[in-house]
Amino acid sequence: MSDSSYEPATGDPEPAPAPEIAPAPAAEPAPRPAPGSASNLQMRLVTAAVVIPPVIYCIAAGGLWVLGAVIVIIVLGLREFYQLIEEKGAQPLKGYGIAGGVALPVVAYLGNEYHATILMTAVLLGVMVAQLGKRQISESLASVSGTFFGVFYVGWLMSHTIVLRQFHDVVAAKWGGAVAAGVDPDAGVFYLLFAAVAVVTCDAGAYFTGRAYGKRKLAPAVSPGKTVEGAIGGVLAGTLGGAAVKVVFDLFWPGLSSGLDWGAATLFGACVAVAGMVGDLVESLLKRDAHTKDTGDLLPGMGGILDRIDSALLGVPVMYYLLLAHTFVRNF
Repeated sequence: MSDSSYEPATGDPEPAPAPEIAPAPAAEPAPRPAPGSASNLQMRLVTAAVVIPPVIYCIAAGGLWVLGAVIVIIVLGLREFYQLIEEKGAQPLKGYGIAGGVALPVVAYLGNEYHATILMTAVLLGVMVAQLGKRQISESLASVSGTFFGVFYVGWLMSHTIVLRQFHDVVAAKWGGAVAAGVDPDAGVFYLLFAAVAVVTCDAGAYFTGRAYGKRKLAPAVSPGKTVEGAIGGVLAGTLGGAAVKVVFDLFWPGLSSGLDWGAATLFGACVAVAGMVGDLVESLLKRDAHTKDTGDLLPGMGGILDRIDSALLGVPVMYYLLLAHTFVRNF
């Protein structure tokens, strides 16, 4: 038999394939603390402890400190707002919007809210002209509307922080030195802290009162967690918060708070608290429409910048215009 007729045996078993090792399941991200959980509350308190002292320092220092802080807040707030717009499918002119938003507090710092309002017209014209230069025009209405509303909602409203802090200068420019003589040059420290504490304590009061006693929904389609009982508790807490600020200033810096009598302080505290609550609901409406819970995660436990200034965006302007009316009535 020739060697070519030899065939190797085929009965030997083939080696078994190596067993496949299933990949390890990817680690799931840690669940985000629930809004009402103890860990979330602790994070909020820690963040507040870090943020509040610099804010108070800027308010007390005034001038460029307040202007710089407001500009930073507007830039961050507009970025978050335009992200909400983009999640709805529109393409806002972010560069123009942010530039216009930053210009508003600068103009308010150099003049007053009237000059900032004039600038708003120029911003709107600039946004419309910029839209004409875009190749895609199918979303022009949403782009122009979203861009300009962001400038108004974040930039113009937030600019009232500047004129409220400089309230003495505003009164002098509007009604002359005789009227301004009745307003302490640093009274804006008291007025701005009064508004800030009123909206913060309103938010805290609504949160804790709602958790303890909330039964009837306040605006279920907008924010299911908010209740009528929480709103009442928030307004009471905001009024008391403003009153507490006046007590402290009456004891230690009476000259700064002398322009606001107790009747006006009580009324202003309640009005600012209500305005802050409306501002919170407005932002909740925008977030619900964009299908998002928070506008960002810059502040641990609190969300984004817009989540923290939503109440102040309406509360501070209301405080400013109430003060203008109060000063006018007292003097004329």
